Amino acid sequence: MSKRSHPTVIDLFAGAGLLSFAFQRSGFDIIQSVELDAAAANTYRANLGDAIRVGDVRRIHPLSQCDVLVAGPPCQGFSTLGKRNRSDPRNELCMEVVRWARRCDPSLIVVENVEAFLQAETWERLCNGLQRMGYETSAIVLNAVDFGVAQQRRRSFTFASQIGTPSVHKPRMKKCRTVLDAWTDLAPEPDGLNHHVSPAPSPLALARMKTIPPGGDKRDIMAAAPHLAPPSWWRVGCAVTDVWGRMQWDSPSNTLRTALQNPSKGRYIHPEQHRVISLREAARLHSIPDDWRFVGLPTQVARQIGNSVPPQLGRAVALACMRQLN
Repeated sequence: MSKRSHPTVIDLFAGAGLLSFAFQRSGFDIIQSVELDAAAANTYRANLGDAIRVGDVRRIHPLSQCDVLVAGPPCQGFSTLGKRNRSDPRNELCMEVVRWARRCDPSLIVVENVEAFLQAETWERLCNGLQRMGYETSAIVLNAVDFGVAQQRRRSFTFASQIGTPSVHKPRMKKCRTVLDAWTDLAPEPDGLNHHVSPAPSPLALARMKTIPPGGDKRDIMAAAPHLAPPSWWRVGCAVTDVWGRMQWDSPSNTLRTALQNPSKGRYIHPEQHRVISLREAARLHSIPDDWRFVGLPTQVARQIGNSVPPQLGRAVALACMRQLN
């Protein structure tokens, strides 16, 4: 461990900083972070200070050694929702973790990604590269809902360690946190304060939303108002059901992705009102505290939420690393 009073972390593909935040809350010092997206980096800086550098991880070098190296490389080439393109150049960014590990010699490495990452050839190469450096590698899949987050969100965490594998502890919970739990004491309708904002639906979107019952989705539109369904829905049929879906008060939300204010991209419609969820409602579902300051346009803020690790899940991982270091 370093000679600092707290173990140190370098965060690659840091996004808006929510995984750094989770590690910081768990007693770590964040000494360097790298993020290509300037808007996300501005949010990082607004909340966590100047450890962030805007740039490409391939062209930046570590400032020093660290105790823990964390990374959340792009997932588009691995996600089951995308084309899972094996030749997507972003897939190769995972291998930067090996280069950084050589330079900063961490005791622990944590790589977060979608669940399907663990079946990718790139994941095998990543593990092989780290094993050749003397690291022991392992992987787990965690669901944010099991850690008190009001959202079903399964993500993989790959550990590479020189000091043994961290064990992530799940809290004891009587029940899952629900949409209603997450939004308690929040203004029922968007008031424009603290990113409690939602785009006004178009006339067509509003007409569709009015036909969707609690917990319903595009199938209800197709049944009740077929004239509102585009030809593509009929071609696809019911293969994809979450689009134009309403959330339910008494359940966690589905996974929030980067287009979380677009009803055609998922189950993002308010449980009762004829609108998509607000950015603040999304942040609450993601376990992001209300005093977290977002920087950027609404689409950029949505991307920052959808690309991030929910802080409560991140903290469980960070505490596992702290226990292993101690």
